[in-house]
Amino acid sequence: MSLLRDWRGALQTPHVYRVGSSSVRVQTQCLIALVILFVPLVFYAYPRIMNNDCHSKINCRECSDHYVYNSTYPLTAPSKSSAGVTYKVSIISDLDTDSKVQDKGLWVSHVKKGVLMWKPKERRISLHFDEKHITLSSNIAMKDRGMELSELVTFDGKILTFDDRTGLVFYLERDKIYPWIILMDGDGKTAKGFKSEWAAVKDNLLYVGSMGKEWTTPGGDFVNNHPMWMKIISPRGDVRSVDWTDNYKKLRRAINIEFPGYMLHESGTWSEKRKSWFFLPRRCSGERYNETTDEVMSCNYLLTADEDFSRIQTTKIVGRIPIRGFSSFKFLPDTDDTIIIALKSEEYQGRTATYITAFTIEGEILLADMKIADLKFEGFEFV
Repeated sequence: MSLLRDWRGALQTPHVYRVGSSSVRVQTQCLIALVILFVPLVFYAYPRIMNNDCHSKINCRECSDHYVYNSTYPLTAPSKSSAGVTYKVSIISDLDTDSKVQDKGLWVSHVKKGVLMWKPKERRISLHFDEKHITLSSNIAMKDRGMELSELVTFDGKILTFDDRTGLVFYLERDKIYPWIILMDGDGKTAKGFKSEWAAVKDNLLYVGSMGKEWTTPGGDFVNNHPMWMKIISPRGDVRSVDWTDNYKKLRRAINIEFPGYMLHESGTWSEKRKSWFFLPRRCSGERYNETTDEVMSCNYLLTADEDFSRIQTTKIVGRIPIRGFSSFKFLPDTDDTIIIALKSEEYQGRTATYITAFTIEGEILLADMKIADLKFEGFEFV
């Protein structure tokens, strides 16, 4: 018992440390409290310190694991009534060479705002766009081309759009446009801007795709595979280039197309609910690419692929018009990704036009092609 009392007394006596000629007394309880407070702090801070630079990571998803992603969609809550559900929508233009303002050093694009009403009981969709448009401008160009904006997408609480000439990714805020990052062609180690054509959000990362076909001469001769690369972007703006050539080839093989035939993509998205990729190709042909005949090669297939592109389903969309092809689409919110709202663009003999349509993923038409502009709009989003 005496020995036990001695041990207990020793434990209860503060430790004495001598530094120089001074003594420092440290309470055992204080040491334990400091350890309890310090260890969780290390576990909390370590991954954030190590993940500060995503460029050093092989997979950008590792970086986003510790980022609070803003998943609000759409950014404006829909208005619900007994008549139906009303959503705010926007479309954005690609004016090609007409985007340049002569002698101003500026390039422009137009945004049209509107509303979409969905009446689920009647399975009816109606749309109305404002007569006036908002003009966005930038003085950034590549080889005298710029602001040829090809898509709208919501990512991390922002509306993004993509210039298919400069490779710039912009974000829209209060009817203004601001550059965010720049994407370079192919594997990213080139001097040419990436020809961004479509974008989708998957696992809180932004996937930006190009045409998905080989780059060829106007007569169809092979040049390179740069448009068959994918850009994967973290919310912080870190970019990874991934070769998607095999995926794009699998998509066109689903409707029996092989090179020199081609399939040209301008719209695609990922469905988290269905764990599938969805594509509405703009143009497709079993024949060799030709710059002139390409204008009448619109595609009327919805392609659905599982995550690794091992299984691809095709759905034919009726009412094909050869000069009118899909340029952007989104799923109607709160419909379990079963209803698609899509833009169709026309480019024929120097004339352009834009239409909007709606249909189910089984191919049932809910809204026949409705003309909305004589200009070419290639991006649609619920805002």
